[in-house]
Amino acid sequence: MAFLSRIFGEKRDRERLRPLYAEIVALARDPAWYREGEVPDTLDGRFDMVAAVLALVLLRLEREGDAAKDESVLLTEAFIADMDGSVRQLGIGDLMVGKHVGRMVSALGGRVAAFREAAAGPLDTPVTRNIFHESPPSEAAVRFVSARLADLRDRMAAFPADRLLAGEVPRS
Repeated sequence: MAFLSRIFGEKRDRERLRPLYAEIVALARDPAWYREGEVPDTLDGRFDMVAAVLALVLLRLEREGDAAKDESVLLTEAFIADMDGSVRQLGIGDLMVGKHVGRMVSALGGRVAAFREAAAGPLDTPVTRNIFHESPPSEAAVRFVSARLADLRDRMAAFPADRLLAGEVPRS
């Protein structure tokens, strides 16, 4: 039993990050992204925003080194469980769920890499490539989404990790 717990994690470990994951999703669903930011209000657009906000949180936790490594893994597992449930609700059959979720996890990894590469600089390029891939955005939309994500990134940089892990994401 201990072996399986190490592989799959204790349920209560995942539960302690539920407030943080819920806050990430709530922030990603803020209507301003879709109105002022012109992010497509579609399944893909909403996924893109969840992945973008989660990527920034994971990068913030990465700065904590080993102290937050387990939490980053558990947060990613919460994302996987959420995406698995969402794909199943769409009626995707059991045999294809893994493939779809795998693509979503890969997309999350791409966002983490793109935002890491942008470091503390402007986010226009990763935002255009990773959020507006469905249709060409207006310059105002790219500026809005980039500025808002950069603001979140910058606020989290100065935010205590213990408060973040408790489910508090700094908002403007």
